[in-house]
Amino acid sequence: MTRLMVRMRRWWARRWSAVTSAGRQAGMSTAEYAVGTLAAVAFAVVLIGVVKSGAVKTTLTSIIQHALSVAS
Repeated sequence: MTRLMVRMRRWWARRWSAVTSAGRQAGMSTAEYAVGTLAAVAFAVVLIGVVKSGAVKTTLTSIIQHALSVAS
């Protein structure tokens, strides 16, 4: 094998190694997407429950009414 061929093989080996190793951990797997989606839905359900509670609803209503009365 010539020196050029050896250098080219080494270059390709390094390049291939960099591409394949970066691709393994580049993104989330399907299971991680599922867990993330379930966590987001659970958080949304809790947030909706809190916002619909009586105390929060009255507080938000009073804040909005106060803001509207100050503006006019």
